[in-house]
Amino acid sequence: MLFWILVATLTAAVAAVLLLPLLRAPAGGVAPQSHDAEVYRDQLDELKRDETNGVISGADAALARAEVARRLLAATDAIKAAGPVAPASRSNRLAQLAIILVLPAIGLGLYLRTGHPDVPDAPLAARLANPGDDMNILIARAERHLVDNPQDGAGWDVLAPIYYRGGRLEEAAAAYENAARLLGATPARLGGYAESLIALSGGIVTNEAQAALRKSLTIEPDDPRASFYLALAMKQEGKTPEALAAFGEIVRTSPAGAPWLPLVNEHIASLGGKTAQGAGQALPGHPSGEDIAAASEMSAGDRTAMIEGMVGSLAEKLKQDPKNFEGWMRIIRSYAVLGRTDMATAAVKQSLAAFPAGGKEGQQLLALAGELGLEADGDVK
Repeated sequence: MLFWILVATLTAAVAAVLLLPLLRAPAGGVAPQSHDAEVYRDQLDELKRDETNGVISGADAALARAEVARRLLAATDAIKAAGPVAPASRSNRLAQLAIILVLPAIGLGLYLRTGHPDVPDAPLAARLANPGDDMNILIARAERHLVDNPQDGAGWDVLAPIYYRGGRLEEAAAAYENAARLLGATPARLGGYAESLIALSGGIVTNEAQAALRKSLTIEPDDPRASFYLALAMKQEGKTPEALAAFGEIVRTSPAGAPWLPLVNEHIASLGGKTAQGAGQALPGHPSGEDIAAASEMSAGDRTAMIEGMVGSLAEKLKQDPKNFEGWMRIIRSYAVLGRTDMATAAVKQSLAAFPAGGKEGQQLLALAGELGLEADGDVK
């Protein structure tokens, strides 16, 4: 009830303000020349005072008086010629009055049709305090927190991927950079920062993105995302042999069935054609371009069987050449991808027999086991 009282009061006040000038229409108008005549009469009076006070000589006063008098006569003649000014027509006033009254009625009708005055208010502060499942409110709440606490690295770490998925690339890059600065650089943060910069530049791997990716590789040398984008940068810069070698290295070190391999093979094919495909086929346990094309038409079971066959072929080669360090790295990852945890653990132990834990290769094998959550003689889990 109070709402409608306020609406009626405001409508009446606005209507009164708009109607008042119309209701005060003059009975007769005044010609604009009459104002000019008043000015000229004032000028004649002022000339008379100046002449009396000696401000102006008699001759100059006479000349000025003649000019002002001429203008006064012209204005008087114009007033007579124009005649009385007709007041505003009654029909025009009624039309204006009708518009002013009709418009509020139309607005009120539209509000009654589309508005919901019975809905309780939802102030922003209350919604931010209780966001529920509204992602936009959750983001706004986190942003407000970071305005007050810009050194909260965890907040930036949470917002960065959300910004990236939402297409807010500049904010994503800034959030990843802040998270890496405050919490420490990791492949995930550096890679996210680089991908944001690459997306901002329309797919070009910029120098700044390359620097972040190289730093990521110093932390995790087997990071396929960083290796891929650096290889792509070489391709974009026209360094075909270097790019082909870099893409080939990704293929060589990736586990069978890795989801990024089809894309890598596309780039290899575009750079070297049959030569690139042949190099891929020469790698034991790695699917060639034809294998990938065939796998895309297989059922899930047939595809798994094909991958297992490749892994089995690699396992046979490792029996013949147990000093193939890269083969051990690949087969351990492959078993983990296939969910064969027991076989992956056994492969770790067999590889450590060929490459003791005290050596460089052994340390890399232990690190891989730790990454995959595998046991390795109790050293890593």
